[in-house]
Amino acid sequence: MRYLTESFALGALRQGRPVEQFLGPAGSPERPGIRYIEVRPAKTRYEIYLHTLEDVGHETFVDVVEFPPLCTDDEEEEFGRLVATRDAPLAALAAAEDATGAGRGRWVNAGMVQDEYLDYVVAERRSLVKSNGSAKMVSSG
Repeated sequence: MRYLTESFALGALRQGRPVEQFLGPAGSPERPGIRYIEVRPAKTRYEIYLHTLEDVGHETFVDVVEFPPLCTDDEEEEFGRLVATRDAPLAALAAAEDATGAGRGRWVNAGMVQDEYLDYVVAERRSLVKSNGSAKMVSSG
């Protein structure tokens, strides 16, 4: 099971482990990007970081932490933009969801967001093949 139940996501945060969620595309067709949200335990709080990155990956390169920031003018984007902090893990998840539209049932352990990205890449490729196939069928008939 890839997605964490709420109790497992809260448990991970309480144990000092971050949770993440892939949010999908960002940017423009000329400069495609992706976004993901991370809730990271800090000393006495929980920090919520939004990562907006250039979509430079492909099926064999999905390590999103290696992707460059989409907006190179902002030094914060190098490591994500801090969007909120909260005192409790449940409040942190809720703040992340409110700020970005993240879904309660789609949190994953740290490092697993790359699997979510791979699913996105594969789905996009299938979508392109399907639309190109449809276009060929229309033009040949």
